[in-house]
Amino acid sequence: MTEARASYHHGNLRAVLLENAERVLEESGPDELSLRQLAREAGVSHGAPRQHFADKRALLDALAERGFEQLGSELLAARMAENAPFRDQLLAFARAWVRFATRRPALLDLMFAAKNRDDALQAVADRTFAATSAMIARAQEAGEVVAGESVPFAIFATLQGLASLVTSGMSGARPPAQLVDETITTLVDGLRPR
Repeated sequence: MTEARASYHHGNLRAVLLENAERVLEESGPDELSLRQLAREAGVSHGAPRQHFADKRALLDALAERGFEQLGSELLAARMAENAPFRDQLLAFARAWVRFATRRPALLDLMFAAKNRDDALQAVADRTFAATSAMIARAQEAGEVVAGESVPFAIFATLQGLASLVTSGMSGARPPAQLVDETITTLVDGLRPR
């Protein structure tokens, strides 16, 4: 019996399918994902994945959800004390986000693809960024950052754009760490109350 089959009989088929799907996603993109191929690789019948994923869309949504959970864990690990300067907190957050993006660019793209949004996935995304949203709100309350509902959006959009530039190779010759530091400095300077 193969290791994949043994894992399936121990109740790990969903995890095996997700791991293999993420590998295919990163190597070849979402168009190359096939439940039938994943079943073959796992050593199970072609119908076995349907016990966990109704179709390819459900598999992609589960991959995106898992990605948000993993990103959330990395962001939480990078989190600093609440009394640390906002710039330092945001820099730690940005570095963790870009590290995740450079290791898993296709997964990050999938996570933010609008077609994957449903209520459950939105809830996971909201949990992923809850601590960061609270950090921004504290900085606004302390007068370190301008007030306004658009500020968190501007920060998240900047960081997602930065991650995209780094992973696509469009960031130029500067090392990603330098680019992150310079971008955060510029962003924080621009968000200071005048």
